[in-house]
Amino acid sequence: MKKLLVLLTLGIALYACSQGGKQNNGNEAPAQSMANPEDYDPKRGEGKFENVDVDDKLDVAMAKEGKTIADLKCASCHKYTDERLVGPGWAGVTERHRPEWIMNFITNPDPMIDKDPELQAQLEICLVRMPNQNLADDEARKILEFMRENDGVQ
Repeated sequence: MKKLLVLLTLGIALYACSQGGKQNNGNEAPAQSMANPEDYDPKRGEGKFENVDVDDKLDVAMAKEGKTIADLKCASCHKYTDERLVGPGWAGVTERHRPEWIMNFITNPDPMIDKDPELQAQLEICLVRMPNQNLADDEARKILEFMRENDGVQ
């Protein structure tokens, strides 16, 4: 009985997370998936962020706020180490991706998952699409700063 309850709870949680907090009431056009992959810039990703300026020195206050947001919105699926939980661990992410890519992905993951071969390969490993957490731009920037701190920027 306990196993059934655990499986049911996990199923509900995964379903809720996969919805990204959005419901389509029939008035919205479905998102375009698999738009032209040749137009995709794997260094920038896809989204409104084209150039994100980060200082060489960490903004400690921003990183602290970013950790608070990440603990609330991200830590249920991501560890801050290289260990995978539901999604991949965050260690080294700011060394592998440019700030624009990170900001575009965490604010609007669906178009990037549909086009980015690395994200598609990651999806095959993790088996769960990253839900859109509906982060404001400033929240995403604070999470980026926390990711930088997590990767050793001081």
